[in-house]
Amino acid sequence: MSVAHQHDHHNHPHAHGAAADRLMWFAVALTLVFAGVEAGVGWWADSLALVADAGHMVNDAGALVIAAAAGWVALRPASRLHSYGLGRAEFLAALVNSLALLMLVAWIGVAAVQRLQTPAPVMGEAVSLTAALGLSINIGVAWLLSRGAQNLNTRAALLHVMGDMLGSVAALIAGVVIAFTGWTPIDAILSLAICALILVSSLRLLREALHGIMEGVPLHLSLDEIGSEMARVPGVVSVHDLHIWSVTSEKIMLSAHLVVADMRDWQTVLANSRKLLHERFGIGHVTLQPEPVFQAVVHWQ
Repeated sequence: MSVAHQHDHHNHPHAHGAAADRLMWFAVALTLVFAGVEAGVGWWADSLALVADAGHMVNDAGALVIAAAAGWVALRPASRLHSYGLGRAEFLAALVNSLALLMLVAWIGVAAVQRLQTPAPVMGEAVSLTAALGLSINIGVAWLLSRGAQNLNTRAALLHVMGDMLGSVAALIAGVVIAFTGWTPIDAILSLAICALILVSSLRLLREALHGIMEGVPLHLSLDEIGSEMARVPGVVSVHDLHIWSVTSEKIMLSAHLVVADMRDWQTVLANSRKLLHERFGIGHVTLQPEPVFQAVVHWQ
């Protein structure tokens, strides 16, 4: 029996991708520069809330770098050593980023608890002014990202920036409260709140990175649902050896064996299966192998 494989490569427009990458790198630079400013002022003003918010901005910058790097790496051609290209670097970068952020959360959390036990004077005016500037920077970065290509990476980066806007608001509130009331514990309390924001996003990023590295089924897809839908394609008796994984967050791969009722209908079955996977599930790289019904091992039907 002859074996038929079909590969369908889904290409993204390079012009839009390049423009989105330029916006992304500009947003990264803007975020990192102000994170450094905010960390410096926070250290000088003795404000944990500002230092924590600076850490959150570094978190956002890391997410932006991952998104921009993924767009750049996606344009790199495959090679003899890396037949899938270098897209998996996105998951490795996310893993390093998330682990570094978890260490940052631990440091800020310990410092905040110590600050609650031993309060220290905080320059509320400097904190509030810097946090207000940080909020305006975050709004500008969100505006830049909203003008770019709205792919999965860009939307994820935009969510990070929206979360950081909440961190800037928390630091602003801490500065205003200290400036008007002198109640310094608010700085440590809101630092812990910002830590919680970083912790949630870091754990989510860590989960996605490990899932991708372990070649898990993309979290927004269901193996059972896809197998059942493929089995409903006219001419398909069953589906088995179904595998779904991703090289990058946007490049999803699928391979499967299709048991067909009549091998003479294979080209039609193949075309219909590819159309289903592309249009309904967004899977653009597909390898399908036909098998006659008499030697099938039935899984989905």
